Amino acid sequence: MLHNKSILITGGTGSFGNAFVPMTLAKYNPKRVIIYSRDEMKQWDMAKKFQGDPRVRFFIGDVRDRERLYRALDGVDYVVHAAATKIVPTAEYNPFECVKTNINGAMNLIDACIDKGVKRVVALSTDKASSPVNLYGATKLASDKLFVAGNSYAGGHDTRFAVVRYGNVMGSRGSVIPFFMSIRDKGVLPITDDRMTRFMISLEQGVELVWHAFDDMVGGEIYVKKIPSMKVTELAKAVAPEAKIEIIGIRPGEKLHEQMISPEDSLYTYEYPEHFKILPAIHNWDTTAERIKDGKKVAEGFDYSSNNNPEWMSCAELEAWIAANKHKIGSI
Repeated sequence: MLHNKSILITGGTGSFGNAFVPMTLAKYNPKRVIIYSRDEMKQWDMAKKFQGDPRVRFFIGDVRDRERLYRALDGVDYVVHAAATKIVPTAEYNPFECVKTNINGAMNLIDACIDKGVKRVVALSTDKASSPVNLYGATKLASDKLFVAGNSYAGGHDTRFAVVRYGNVMGSRGSVIPFFMSIRDKGVLPITDDRMTRFMISLEQGVELVWHAFDDMVGGEIYVKKIPSMKVTELAKAVAPEAKIEIIGIRPGEKLHEQMISPEDSLYTYEYPEHFKILPAIHNWDTTAERIKDGKKVAEGFDYSSNNNPEWMSCAELEAWIAANKHKIGSI
């Protein structure tokens, strides 16, 4: 699929890009992978990992800059859109900046991909885009809608857009596991609410979902990976069994449980062995056999949230994962 193709990843120096690039180079042998991002220092650090590999290119640019995107996308076949302002408090205190990157940036990318003849685009979404309660989630919901509608916006062009959605990425920069590991020697771990649950996914699973989307998409689908849930109190026990848990109260914009498919989305959602697929409600695209394939329609009112998930991760499973990935937790 991606063999000998040109791939560009926006926000490519982030946690996802640092997993996607080496995995894709190894599995597909693309012609080139272009890292498009605005932080020169992160590009410099990432470039050291791929010294001597002519397939990896680095391109300084911002998704807010439409002209720069047009230049970067010249000759590109596939795009992964990972660029975002995603820290919830940062978005709340800098709402204009969050909108410029997450919404205006999405519009710029859609326009540029259509005009430059990109074949397939997969945008990364988040559980926070489902029934959003904070600005980050609201902008990502808007972004998801833009990418879904981009398939009709493309008109007679062949560019197609899809979205992948998943929850907490274990061990990524800014996530709770490296935070707990950094303070566990103090003997106290702060938790906002002892009822809180979260979805758990590895970066490798996230990359594989993007590969699947490229292979399966017709245009307009939102892919939701089936992944286990975990209580945050259990997560804390796995990281620091001896530490005391301190309940500090839920923060502004924080949900008690994560949701990836809302009851409203259930009308357009189909189930598959390893994922769900929310089909676009516009143009009756949710009824087309080429998008549904062998999927089974979920029940009306179906709600895929971290508290009603049939699959749960145990302390022992998380401990084993931490032991196997200790060298890279929090580094990407």
